[in-house]
Amino acid sequence: MTATQSRSQINSILRRLERAFGPVEPPEQLAVLDELVATILSQNTTDSNSGAAFEELRRRFRDWGDVRRASVELVAEAIRVAGLANQKAPRIKEILQRLHDERGELSLEFLHDWPLDAACEYLRRFPGVGPKTAACVLLFACRKPILPVDTHVHRVSQRLGLIGTKTNEANAHAELARLVPSDRVLEFHIQLIRHGRQVCSARSPRCCDCVLLKRCATGMQKLS
Repeated sequence: MTATQSRSQINSILRRLERAFGPVEPPEQLAVLDELVATILSQNTTDSNSGAAFEELRRRFRDWGDVRRASVELVAEAIRVAGLANQKAPRIKEILQRLHDERGELSLEFLHDWPLDAACEYLRRFPGVGPKTAACVLLFACRKPILPVDTHVHRVSQRLGLIGTKTNEANAHAELARLVPSDRVLEFHIQLIRHGRQVCSARSPRCCDCVLLKRCATGMQKLS
């Protein structure tokens, strides 16, 4: 598929999804370190639980320095609602400690000015930060054109034939990066999540209500 064909296909998909779900309003742009902690808390839990954990963490501790100096047990207690607190608390504390030791300040704002690949590589040095977490931080906090591939984006992309049926989430990052125009990455990410949650679910997709049905071999086969 050529770059022109790719852009045309993605644009068509996004036009249909916008008609179904409305336009994408970019979410609040947090400080980069805030976004990193919030994204770690969001792993393997719901948005409501991770949001509650982040708010509780900020309520109990004055700043990230206080979190760094606190015991793992106190941090874990604060984020318990997000689940896996005994894994996430040590990761958050280690990130804060390494930032303090390496840079002398608890901030990641410098990543705004770094090239995308270098910023991604830097974040992935931290515990618990894989390609999806790094991409979320750089897309939402820095507005860099990098696509996080979560379970919804992965599933919908496979069903639409944008990536192969055997392409795992890790490899999907590279494949979709070649397809999605850089100026539409944020929109693509959010719209496919909306579609995956509301229509194209994992177990019982509502193919009859799908605005992308004619582009989906999986759905057409299911309804034939």
